[in-house]
Amino acid sequence: MSGGSRRTARNRARPSPGEPDAGDSLRGSRTVDGIRKVRSRDHGPIRLMDVSLKTLLALGFCVLALIFAFFFIYNYHWETRQEDPTLRRLKRVVTPLPAPKMMDLPQFQGEHKESLYWGTYRPHVYLGIRARTPRSLISGLMWIGIKNGQYFLRHVCQDSDELSTYGWRDHNGRDYGHQLIVDQGFSFITSFLKEKKEGSAYGGDWAVRLDLQNTRSDLHKAEDGTVHFFFYVADEEGNTLGVQRQKFESRDATLLAFGTRNDIGGWELHLDSQKHLDTHFAGFKTIHMHNLTELVQGTLAFHARRTGQLQLPDTIEDSSNVIVTQISTTLPAKFDIAFISGTNMKGARADERINGLTGAMLSTRLEEKQKEFEDKYIKCFNLKDKTDSDPMLVGRAAIGNLLGGVGYFYGQSKIALPEGFTQENGDKFISYWPAALFTAVPSRSFFPRGFLWDEGFHQLIIGRWDVHLSMDIIGHWLDLINIDGWIPREQILGAEALSKVPAEFVLQYPTNGNPPTLFLVLRDLLNGIKMRKFSAQETKEVTDFLNRAYIRLNTWFQWFNSTQSGKDGHTFYWHGRDNTTTKELNPKTLTSGLDDYPRASHPNDEEHHLDLRCWMLLAADCMNSIAELLKVEDSVAEDYHRMSKQLSDFRKLNQIHLDNGSGAYFDFGLHAEKVRLRWHQVKSQDNVQKELVRETLETPQLKLVPHLGYVSLFPFMMGIIPPESPVLQKQLELISNRSTLWTDYGVRSLSRTSSLYMKRNTEHDPPYWRGPIWINMNYMILSALHHYSQEDGPYKTTAEKIYGDLRSNLIRNIVRNYYETGFLWEQYDQKNKGKGKGARPFTGWTSLVLLMMAETYPSLRR
Repeated sequence: MSGGSRRTARNRARPSPGEPDAGDSLRGSRTVDGIRKVRSRDHGPIRLMDVSLKTLLALGFCVLALIFAFFFIYNYHWETRQEDPTLRRLKRVVTPLPAPKMMDLPQFQGEHKESLYWGTYRPHVYLGIRARTPRSLISGLMWIGIKNGQYFLRHVCQDSDELSTYGWRDHNGRDYGHQLIVDQGFSFITSFLKEKKEGSAYGGDWAVRLDLQNTRSDLHKAEDGTVHFFFYVADEEGNTLGVQRQKFESRDATLLAFGTRNDIGGWELHLDSQKHLDTHFAGFKTIHMHNLTELVQGTLAFHARRTGQLQLPDTIEDSSNVIVTQISTTLPAKFDIAFISGTNMKGARADERINGLTGAMLSTRLEEKQKEFEDKYIKCFNLKDKTDSDPMLVGRAAIGNLLGGVGYFYGQSKIALPEGFTQENGDKFISYWPAALFTAVPSRSFFPRGFLWDEGFHQLIIGRWDVHLSMDIIGHWLDLINIDGWIPREQILGAEALSKVPAEFVLQYPTNGNPPTLFLVLRDLLNGIKMRKFSAQETKEVTDFLNRAYIRLNTWFQWFNSTQSGKDGHTFYWHGRDNTTTKELNPKTLTSGLDDYPRASHPNDEEHHLDLRCWMLLAADCMNSIAELLKVEDSVAEDYHRMSKQLSDFRKLNQIHLDNGSGAYFDFGLHAEKVRLRWHQVKSQDNVQKELVRETLETPQLKLVPHLGYVSLFPFMMGIIPPESPVLQKQLELISNRSTLWTDYGVRSLSRTSSLYMKRNTEHDPPYWRGPIWINMNYMILSALHHYSQEDGPYKTTAEKIYGDLRSNLIRNIVRNYYETGFLWEQYDQKNKGKGKGARPFTGWTSLVLLMMAETYPSLRR
């Protein structure tokens, strides 16, 4: 890479392979006598011997001096380049932390690792299965939908498909799932089951059942009501797959595809149905798994133009590593697809295992698994007698699709180079080391990838459902920490994940952080040990996990403490805000997770961000507790204890962030309220365009930033305010005041009194965190209200009343929207009757509605 200019590589000339060296050619073509004759006619050596020894030594010395000078200059230049601070920092960015890996812990090996090998780990498609290995055998489902009389191939989850609903209603995160998909005119259920039987290879076998139903009598009929489904299997390693063409003349299972891999040996994919099915197939050779939709769609269109038939051509390319089977049938219909491994091993019992994964035996196992899920759901979240049937079903869908949305990704993050630097090939990024990530995703359609600050909220739910699964996910995230303690906040690993992300959001910036919400879950684990909620074995495994994590968490904490610290002691600010922009009404703070929430109008290094201070308190508290659990007694542990006390100092907090007049907490920074966007004519070459440009109508000053909203409530949400303090009374008044934050659907993100309430940030950026209701923040507000309703103090009854009203409003609105629209949403409209907004389905932190139903909150007691 180079700063501004491109440095050419040095190449050492060598003969090309197979080309003889000049000396070899000479020696191979002449006899010794011949060589002697040539040398006798060659006067060069004789002339050389005529030169005086003194002259020869002088020439030799000069040549040696030139060579030495060349290498000295070159090496000096190279060492100077290597000593360039920017290049050194870049090298460190892509260097892993040299510490034992979380995923190498014994508890993540053996049976645990094998039990999670196969799963529905491709959340971006409606149904996708893969193994937790970098280059897996993958499979998935496509089908043809009809809209406005036109055919559309469904595969990747996307809003444009306009499905009435889709999502896992039940999913245990391991070996069972039940998903409902409603398209225009018909619906179907996809059921997933995984089992390890005698004879199967590593990871076991799995089955998928599709149960298809007609949902209306006026269904637009294509080919007399025929529906077309496509089930594919593809080998990311490029291994050749086989296909066997058979017809359904009997009920016998049909072999669709087969192959061999190193991890599972021989494998077979079978189709079974009680009903006649029309099947066709196609085989392809490709490495581009993210383009399978286009591949199948193009093949269908080409064959339809040639034959007039909407079907695959029953052809296979040489060395095909993708087999697609078309399954056509009339409604209603039901069919099973069974995958069995280890078919080339002795004692494989293939027929027996196929029978166990199809037909009546599969029905029995699915019913058993559903009952297990229902029983665990009620027991785990203690929901009996807490809510009626409608919320119960929504809670099941929340955790079902959250667990069904857990994905496995492998690849390299792209890290942005500093301004003016490029790679020699022109790339403006360098690659992180190749890594795996096992993670829940916020939204299968909009955000099917890992987000650091979302993950902490996800694990508050998953950790209560399956602590081992949760630690596995957290461990994968912690293994992504680099030598300086930084974790890329958005994980876009592999071609499939990359295909779903706009180019401007791909690069990650090593100066930018994200809220360390994983400490929310770690605090839960610590409280679980303290309250004896775990078995003896679980307590040991959680303790071992925290012991292994301690060095990584310490490095992560120190990264925040050193890179996000403010000028004044124990103040912090989110780095990464653009202080040169003329297009944004208020420069975004993407790193905070709150994006366009109003901050100081003129970013600089004198800002104090209230939310980050509170996140750092949570982290310091947690690290102090881990050190106590592990009996760590060193200066670092003492620092955590001291910092926890300093950041929880109520008097100091009030000095920096409290506005005594309103009783509200605010950020501090260089701020002007009189800022606006106005249309300006901007000349661009020969064109004159209109653009919205920011204007500041007053001199900005260092002061509290008077925008009341979620950031203002962080000291309350973290339980820092003493229960007897009059400041708590003010907080409760601001939350419950309809003129500021209260609505009948939840607490809005920004007060109606704010000058930026529901204001666009640019011409193309509608308000995001400037009014709409977000469930993660409402959950934290609800947690604090529950906390203060349990604490002795003059405001206990008030907190209890607000808690009851807010909890009821949130659950009622989320449940109502789910039944009206079929989805949980990213956010909810504070004005339009609480209508769902943004991404859907959003079963990331909106799934926290389940913990609201269960009245399960993290402890805020210190």
